[in-house]
Amino acid sequence: MDEMHALAQEVRQLEDKLAVCTRCGMCQAQCPIFKQTRQESDVSRGKLALINGLLDQMFDQAQGVNDRLLRCLLCGSCAHACPSSVNTVHIFLKARAIITKYLGLSFAKKIIFKKILSDPALFHSLSGLVTPFQNLLFKPEKNLQGTSCARVVSPLFRHRHMVSLKADAFNRSFEDFDTIEPGPNVRVAFFVGCLIDKAYPHIAHDVVQVLNHYKAGIYIPSNQGCCGIPALASGDTATFAKLVEYHVNLFSRHKIDYLVTACATCSSTIIKLWPAFIKNMDKGLCKKMEALVEKTVDISWLLEKRFGVCQKPGDLKNEKVVTYHDPCHLRKTLDVFEEPRQVIKASGYTLKDMSDCDRCCGMGGSFNLAYYEMSAQIGEEKAKNIIDTGCSTVATSCPACMMQISDMLARQKANMHVKHPVELFAEKIKSESINKNYQLP
Repeated sequence: MDEMHALAQEVRQLEDKLAVCTRCGMCQAQCPIFKQTRQESDVSRGKLALINGLLDQMFDQAQGVNDRLLRCLLCGSCAHACPSSVNTVHIFLKARAIITKYLGLSFAKKIIFKKILSDPALFHSLSGLVTPFQNLLFKPEKNLQGTSCARVVSPLFRHRHMVSLKADAFNRSFEDFDTIEPGPNVRVAFFVGCLIDKAYPHIAHDVVQVLNHYKAGIYIPSNQGCCGIPALASGDTATFAKLVEYHVNLFSRHKIDYLVTACATCSSTIIKLWPAFIKNMDKGLCKKMEALVEKTVDISWLLEKRFGVCQKPGDLKNEKVVTYHDPCHLRKTLDVFEEPRQVIKASGYTLKDMSDCDRCCGMGGSFNLAYYEMSAQIGEEKAKNIIDTGCSTVATSCPACMMQISDMLARQKANMHVKHPVELFAEKIKSESINKNYQLP
């Protein structure tokens, strides 16, 4: 009981934030998990009540509360719709951190976060060692999503259509990439992110190509790591802080105008979570972090707002239909949704919005691993909405969403591509370059 009393004292720091919730229930209509389970403890209001219960010492153990807190996509749908502006995502993350301090991390998470993820060089090396052995566990499927399925029945992989790690990970294709080009005098640093680096390296190459097209100065430091969200979501604030400090030092070596990402989750983590959860950093580092946060933008935002990418009158229009899925962390957290659509239109495609285009796809990072069946139920609704548009391609600005949507479309045997908007724009640039170089006299 002494331990629970100490835990209650820690939770008390959230008391003011908890008091803002009026229990109106608006979050119910927005929560993708509640839509599936209809359980009050799965909706934000229920989770806040559980945290209140810890504060009032209504429970004699914290594991049950922690289990319910982990049963959350952290999509921010509830916070986005809350009339009282309760920042539920921040509250849940802080509550997870407090409870984890007392319960401790599992052995597997200690190894993954504290030994591997916190050391980017080791993370890259181990990923490189694992990649060649994927074919022993997974066999490629013949579909436009480029997924693989498990060769053997296993509880974790038996129903999944996986996007495999690539042998040519982006981090192995260069040392420090640092150029200064004439033109708009824009200097851009590129935060690659784990999934793009290892599962979608072609997206990173497309980002570089597009930046080169606009003659931007590019800084891509080698040995980049994770933005920190997997560790923070599991309550490991120490690893999160270590990764933030590492990247602040890494990206502060050169003067830049923008820190760009092609991952919605990386963008929202840097912009919203780095400053919210890093309080005890050295003052000098804090100033550097704040400067980076101010400069962080999504690649579609940069293309539309800074480089003026748009569909021009007289542009040839591709009859192929593209629909767009809004990643939660980009639309609901950062209010970026028109810019990716402008990039798609500027790429020459016909854009057709799906129903509930901003509804969560059900990925949620580690949620997909722990609660795959529920994740798939949410994802199947998204797949149906995509298929109903009759599109040839679904685009989205988050590699995790791309993985989830690829899985769901493969399950439906749907004949369509899953791409990032910057891929479509890079394809247009390549096409125009070929046509320019090979025009008939």
